[in-house]
Amino acid sequence: MSSLVSNAVGWTRTTHGRKLFRYTLVSVASTTTSIVVIAIVYGFRVVPNEVAATIVGNVVATIPSYNLNRKWTWGKSGRSHLRREVLPFWAIAVSGIAFSIVGASYAHHLVHTHHWSHLLDTVIVEGANFVSFAVFWVLKLMIFNRIFKVEEIGEDAA
Repeated sequence: MSSLVSNAVGWTRTTHGRKLFRYTLVSVASTTTSIVVIAIVYGFRVVPNEVAATIVGNVVATIPSYNLNRKWTWGKSGRSHLRREVLPFWAIAVSGIAFSIVGASYAHHLVHTHHWSHLLDTVIVEGANFVSFAVFWVLKLMIFNRIFKVEEIGEDAA
């Protein structure tokens, strides 16, 4: 078990491993942000609709996600390039939000078909949002690596 941990720690010291580890941490932070925002706006009935609450939570989470990924994960500084960075990032983010709308619509159906407590309804909406984030995670990683010109696996071994 200790050699597995040692190998994992060693891998995070490679260029690709460090970027993947940072991307994962930013994903955890943005997912946590969306979950907290949805819990607040839907759970406290600020936004009573499941789909609208999901959109609000994901849009709020996308803003720090862009900045953290750009600066910390991919090491970019200075002004963002609108056509090469901002627009592709938001296009992918909007695609992820659109997918989360599908999950939120299913949660909406469940919530209004069954008459559960609002707490359980909130958990269902959160679960649909979490699954949506998980499905898009790998796809976004591959695309963002292209946007921010990150080297492929094996290039840092030389």
